[in-house]
Amino acid sequence: MNNSYRWVIVAVGALMTCVALGAMFSLAIFLEPMALDTNWSRTGISSAMTLNFLVMGAGGFAWGAIYDRVGARPVVFAGAVLLGLSLVVASRANSLIVFQLSYGVIVGLAASAFFAPMIALTTAWFDTHRSLAVSLVSAGMGVAPMTISPFARWLITAYDWRTAMFDIGIMAWVLLLPAVLLVRQPSVAVAAADSGAPAPVADDPGFSVGQALRSPQFLVLGMTFFACCAAHSGPIFHMVSYAMSCGVAPMAAVSIYSVEGLAGLGGRVLYGVLGDRHGAKPVLIVGLVIQAVVIAAYLAVGNLEQFYLLAIIFGATYGGVMPLYAVLARDYFGPRIIGTVLGAATLLSSLGMSFGPLAGGMIFDAYASYSWLFIGSALVGLGAAGIAIAFPPQPGRERLQAA
Repeated sequence: MNNSYRWVIVAVGALMTCVALGAMFSLAIFLEPMALDTNWSRTGISSAMTLNFLVMGAGGFAWGAIYDRVGARPVVFAGAVLLGLSLVVASRANSLIVFQLSYGVIVGLAASAFFAPMIALTTAWFDTHRSLAVSLVSAGMGVAPMTISPFARWLITAYDWRTAMFDIGIMAWVLLLPAVLLVRQPSVAVAAADSGAPAPVADDPGFSVGQALRSPQFLVLGMTFFACCAAHSGPIFHMVSYAMSCGVAPMAAVSIYSVEGLAGLGGRVLYGVLGDRHGAKPVLIVGLVIQAVVIAAYLAVGNLEQFYLLAIIFGATYGGVMPLYAVLARDYFGPRIIGTVLGAATLLSSLGMSFGPLAGGMIFDAYASYSWLFIGSALVGLGAAGIAIAFPPQPGRERLQAA
């Protein structure tokens, strides 16, 4: 494989995940100005994010399957077109339902066209340093809160929310459409596609999609991914509110979230390097245990400095373990159906992500406290580590367990 061009794929993947996920998660920046301008309820506007997670899950599975058939470039081209279009339409929405459909449904569908396909493409380009490469692609998500969100805030302050959202849609087209031209399959796969013959794959275990999705390997992968995301999504979403309830000033509480995002960048690199050296499975298990312990430790914090310390560990850990699921999927199932398998795993992780914020809100409404959220999330996190221990032996170390 071309050792230089594969890093171009990593850079393009990081850019795409940054722009797509940054545009989606910037809804939090738009919430207040939209509510004041339109008189739409905050619940109604926020529900677009719930739709994003649900649609991202289903979309990730569908786009992953399409990737396995046609490659990455058509998929990310469609995602780039849809992302800009959906933001432009949402910026002109005159009713809440139109906004929910355009931002909640189409943005979620567009964003899901980048993550699983670009991660799958990256695993196809790398025989060595695979964990690090996948981690760097997913690092785009960590950069997004420090780039797209502040840019959105500046545009809203300088103009208004509609102009800001419209401009971000145009920016998505300007950045992503040229980047699509840099997306390529590895040379062996391209040559095979041109000749009409199946690509020769040395490490393909021979699973069909049905066999893969029913296999012990996928069941453990999917259940671990779901539990991991269910564990950290509630604490992430409610962290600012929890910090304020502990006496932290509002602006300082917001900075805790920023610290988590910044730590996540370093965590992705650290866990990627460790995964390459020691294997994805043991590094994932250790990371899941650390995540659970840190979530529980939030119950004992008393000042901003302690919040920052835990935010560094928490952000580095949940950011670091996420790319390892893609590495495990590639190791277990090979490159031929990696898009479909990773898309199915992403579907389960999105369901886990949608569970945490809702559970946290219900717990606070019932008890006027977040204590049970962090207790429950820590237990779910330990459960994720327990499930991960059941991963069958990894290929290359012992014989792959048949479906």
